[in-house]
Amino acid sequence: MPTPTCAVHVVFNIHPEHVASFRTAVIQQAKNSLEREAWCHQFDVCTMPERPHSFLLYESYDDRAAFAKHRETEHFADFNATVAPWVESKEVGIWDIV
Repeated sequence: MPTPTCAVHVVFNIHPEHVASFRTAVIQQAKNSLEREAWCHQFDVCTMPERPHSFLLYESYDDRAAFAKHRETEHFADFNATVAPWVESKEVGIWDIV
């Protein structure tokens, strides 16, 4: 297995009435990514008790091309379409692992 060289963080702020549904959907998205994408090494879903409507995703991939490939998968498209109306804001950062 290659050593990952790309890390991604995503911060979602979710409308309060959709937090439980988002939690279920994002946990399934993490599972799908890890099980269906050999190029996805890590997909952590994090929450903060002080901000129950905020979620941090930490993901790592073979490289930037692998992350681009992740964004082209059917399960990614389905996840995005499902959660889009629930999202108040979203921040994505793509990092090189040194």
